[in-house]
Amino acid sequence: MSVKIFIDGQEGTTGLKILERFEGRTDVEIMKISEDKRKDTEERRRFINNSDFTFLCLPDAAAREAVSLVENDRVRIIDASTAHRTLDDWAYGFPELSAAHREKIRTSNRVAVPGCYASGFASLVYPLVSKGIIPADYPVVAHAISGYSGAGKKAIAVYESEDKPQEYFSPRQYALPQEHKHLPEMMKICGLDYKPVFNPLICDFFSGMVVTVPIITRLLDKKYSLSDIHGALCEHYADAKLVKVMPIMGEGVLADGFLAGNTLSCKNNMEIFVCGNDERVVLCSRLDNLGKGASGAAVQCLNIMMGIDETTGLV
Repeated sequence: MSVKIFIDGQEGTTGLKILERFEGRTDVEIMKISEDKRKDTEERRRFINNSDFTFLCLPDAAAREAVSLVENDRVRIIDASTAHRTLDDWAYGFPELSAAHREKIRTSNRVAVPGCYASGFASLVYPLVSKGIIPADYPVVAHAISGYSGAGKKAIAVYESEDKPQEYFSPRQYALPQEHKHLPEMMKICGLDYKPVFNPLICDFFSGMVVTVPIITRLLDKKYSLSDIHGALCEHYADAKLVKVMPIMGEGVLADGFLAGNTLSCKNNMEIFVCGNDERVVLCSRLDNLGKGASGAAVQCLNIMMGIDETTGLV
C-alpha cells in the first residue's frame, strides 16, 4: 500500500529534486496541487491534511504557516526550510549523527531537514565535540564552497544567462557580516558554546559543495594526532550507508592534491576527508547541496519514517 505525499512548494529547486528521487517508486503516491491553487491557503490546507507525509519546500514564513494548517494529527511533516531546525520538539534530519537522532526521526511527526552547509559542518564537528576531542568553547572556523544552485531562482538565472557579469565567473564570498542563516543551527546541533566564524563562497558550477573546518591541535584540551582524529570519525560513521570517511590524504586519495566541489553533484552521499598533519588538521566534507544537503536528505528521512531501507530511491 502506497503512502500519500504532498510537496508544498513543489515547483522550487528542492521540491523538483525530491520529485526526481521518487521516479520509479510504487510505494508512494504524489498528490499534485493545481498550478493555479498552489498558493491558495485553503487548497494547501486540504492537501496537507489529506496526506500521510508533507514536504515543505518553502521560505521560512510560508513553512511556519503550512505547519499551522495541520489539523490531522497523523500528518507527518518534513520541512526543508530553516524555520524549525533549532526547535527541540522537531527531529533534526541527519540520522548519521547519532542513534538518538535516527530514532527521533523514525518516530517523530515533525522533522527538520538540515541546511546544506550545516550538514557538511555538523558531519565534521558533531562527532568530535560529542567525543570530547573538540571542546565546546573551541574557536571553530569553517570555510565552504558551493555551486550556485543553492542561491535561488534569481541567482541561478544570472549564472546561466548569456550576459553573465564578469564577477560571476569568479568564486564570490558572502555572509561577511557573520549573520548567515545556518549559524544558529551549526552552533546548537554541534553543542558549541559560540557561533563559528563562517566563510561561504558561491562558485560558477551548478551543484556540489565542500565544507572545510581546520583544527589547531595545540588548542585542544589534550594532544590528538591526525590519525586519532581520523580514527574517531571512522568509528563514528562505521555503519553509515551514505557517509564515508575516506583514507587519510596521501594514502591513494586525492593523488593530484585537489579536492573538487562538484564531484558528488546529483548524488546523495557524503565523503569526509582528514588532511594535514599532527599540528594542523584540515577536515573536509564533500556533498551535493541539492542531494545530501537538501532533497536527498529529505527523502532519506522519509524512508526512515516509513520503516524501509533509508537508501530507497537514493542509490
